[in-house]
Formats: sequence, structure tokens, C-alpha cells
Amino acid sequence: MDIDFNTSDIFQVRLQKLADLRAAGIDPYRQDFAQTHTSGQVREFLDGGAECTGEVSVAGRILSFRLMGKAAFLVLLDRAGTIQCYVKKDELGDAAYERFKTFDVGDIVGIQGAPFHTSTGEPTVRARMVTILSKSLRALPEKFHGLANSEQIYRQRYLDLITNSQSRRRAFLRCKILRGIREFLWRRDFVEVETPMLQNVAGGAAARPFITHMNALDHDFFLRISLELYLKRMLVGGFDRVFEMGRVFRNEGLSRRHNPEFTMLELYQAYTDHQGMMVLVYDLVQYLCAEVLGTTSFPQANGEVVELGGPWREATYRDLIIEATKEPHWFDLSKTQKLEKCQEFGIEVNPELEDFAVDNDVFEKMVECHLIQPTFVTHLPKELCPLAKLNQRDPGLLDVFELCINGQEIAPAYSEQNDPIIQRQMFEAQIGEDIQSLDNDFLTALEYGMPPAGGMGIGIDRLIILLTGASNIRDTILYPSLKPQ
Repeated sequence: MDIDFNTSDIFQVRLQKLADLRAAGIDPYRQDFAQTHTSGQVREFLDGGAECTGEVSVAGRILSFRLMGKAAFLVLLDRAGTIQCYVKKDELGDAAYERFKTFDVGDIVGIQGAPFHTSTGEPTVRARMVTILSKSLRALPEKFHGLANSEQIYRQRYLDLITNSQSRRRAFLRCKILRGIREFLWRRDFVEVETPMLQNVAGGAAARPFITHMNALDHDFFLRISLELYLKRMLVGGFDRVFEMGRVFRNEGLSRRHNPEFTMLELYQAYTDHQGMMVLVYDLVQYLCAEVLGTTSFPQANGEVVELGGPWREATYRDLIIEATKEPHWFDLSKTQKLEKCQEFGIEVNPELEDFAVDNDVFEKMVECHLIQPTFVTHLPKELCPLAKLNQRDPGLLDVFELCINGQEIAPAYSEQNDPIIQRQMFEAQIGEDIQSLDNDFLTALEYGMPPAGGMGIGIDRLIILLTGASNIRDTILYPSLKPQ
């Protein structure tokens, strides 16, 4: 049930308090405040065993307010967490204390005073001065309930971040993980670049794009569905190690694992291949575990525990399908026989799919969802990706892998196709008669020569799901896509 925390009565009462502050010559929306310490810095100082003889200035939002006659305790929330403050009438003076008593939960205040431990050992700031910095006109959700409606959580994420410590932790952890990824790649001599979001051809992936119109050029453009083709142009241009972390847009479905606007990391390294990418992604994850997260074990919302330490499994696409179907001759069966087997397995497969797509549907529904621990799925069929190198021993397969963890793909990687003739043929086979979808500019770039390279993409939002134990991609994106109210 939705709870209205902001009745007209509450709003009117707070408006009157705002007017009273202004009538008393007090600015309820201050321009600045000299904050000297965060809550974390005060706690760190006091927990070191030292009491402070000087003063600190802390600032934050009032989360709780407990009046006890001539004294009060309140809890402030700032970027580092919470800190308790003790306000006493004798310290503030009569007029200032009476004004302080009119403050509300949700107000943002600044407090100057000396840190100390209470008799129960709680780090606290004894207030000498309390300054209103921003008057809150709307009441926060109740402390112990927060936002119960998931739709409201996503629409009013700011309230969720105030009232839900888990959401705050996840948001800050996402920032640290992104910084950790960049630091890892910078140490490996990768260069970060920015490529166009508006593109003439929606290339680099098989996905439905968003279309927009640029008035200045009187031309329709696509919002990018991938970072790949422009980053490969950078390889042609001599940037041997290059990456981009940015937004990608696909005009497709919404689910707990899919959002039309999401964040991708794509990187390309010259003079290596998909095997080199295996080493790189393993090292990257180990770096994040050691330097950012402090653990290699990650409990998931489904009750599983993913262990990222130690060696990771490597298995071929075909072996995994044979293992799941218990049919050693699966790839010798006709399409009709495979569809009959799927009925026996109790999985729905579109009979209009091509043979390789039937295999891939079986992989997604019977294999991928059960790959909980890290698994490199290698040597996929050539029809699944036109941008990768064909395997030299079996031209029907690709030199690629998909890293699957917790039942979903986290990172695909390729030995990148750099033969412009073969690349053109594979593109043309994929697009059929839709010649307008052919990126001739990219093919021209390849014709100048692109070094052999390994490339990889990592879905950042899915990685955050894995590393934070979130149950839904919307919980990892601050403002996910929603239908307007």
C-alpha cells in the first residue's frame, strides 16, 4: 500500500516554519557552510581513543530527532554515513534552542562543536552552534519503513538513498568499482577515449536501435548499440590499447537483467587474442576483489554464493550443450529432431529459428542459467558473431569466449576479425538485403590494416549485480528507464 508522507497539513506546517525563519532574518537556504569533517572522520578520530579538545563542523540531513526537555539527540546523514549530535539548551542559548526545536526530520543542518563519546561509547558531537542550511518542506518516509513501493523507489531514488542504507552502499560501491576498473586498465597502459553516441549506422551488435533526428544536419541518427566499431577504428589509428566505458542504448525489452539504457565497458588490445582476454578479465576481477571489495566470495539474491577466487572453469559451447541435453550426437541431429527433443525437455523454442539459433536457445535455457561459478564458454558457432576470427582448426567455430557467472553472460570476448574481405562477407551474410545497415566506413578503415587484437565487452550493470548481490538490474542503475506517470 502506498503511504502518503506529505499531507497538505504537513506541507503547510513546514511552509509556516519556513516563513517564520525568514521573518526572524534567518536564511533557510544557505549559500555555503564550512564543513571541516565528515561523520566518518569524526568516528575515526574518536574510535582511535582520543577525545578532541577543539571543535569540528559537520553537516548533513537530520534522520532522527529526539527531544528531552532542555536537551536533544539527533542523527545526521552525510556522504560518509551517520553521526550522533547532542544539543543542549545551556550550550546554545534560549533563543537558538527554541528555534532549533522547530527543526524537522529531513532538514539539512550544520553543527559546530566538540566530539566526545557518550556513556554508552557512541561517537557524538556536542553542539555549540546549529545552523539551518536547507529547510525540508516534505516529510521523509517513515524511518523503519522507507519506500515500500518499488516503482516509487526508482522514480524517487533520492528518497531511497536517504532512507535505505543498502541502496546508498550499492551506489557508492558502484562508483568505487568503476574507479577500480579504470585504475586497473590505466596501469596496463590502456587509453580511455570517447566515441560518438549518435551514429550513422547501428553497428557492433544485433539489436534494435533508438532513432533520433539532428536538425542541424537534417539527418536521422541512431543512438549507439555498441562501442565496438569506433574503438576498432582507434586500433587502426595506432591506439594499441584502448577502452571506453559509457552508455549504450538498445530499444528492446525490460527485465530484471535488461534495461534499454545501460553501461558497457569495451576494450581492445593489439597483438593478443581471446586467450589474452581471458587472462585480462581474470586479472581485472581479482584486482577488484583485492583492492575494492576485500573478498572473493559474493552471496547472491537467489541464495547462491559465487566464488571468484581460484581457477575458473573453461568449457566449449558444444560440450556444455551435450552435457545438458545428455545427447552425445546433438549436433548431428536435424533441426526437426532437435525441436522434438526440446519438447521432451519442456522448453519452448520458436520452430522458425535457424538450426544454429535453436542450439543457442537451448544453450540459454538449459546451460547458461545453471553456470553459477565463473565459466569461460569457448568456441561458439560462427553465425553468432560476424566480428570475430574463425577458428583455424574448425572454420565453423569462432575464437571467442563468453564469461558466464551466476547464470548470465558477464563478458564476451573475441579474437577480432581484421581481414577486411572476410569481414565484409560476414557482414553481408548477416544483414542480407538490408544494405543500408552495412558500415562501409568501418570496412574502409579495416582496409588500411588493423593489427591482430583481442577485444572484450563487460556489462557493467550485470557486473554490479554480481558484486553487490542485487536481485534486479534496476537496483544497480540510479535512474532506470520508466514509463512516465
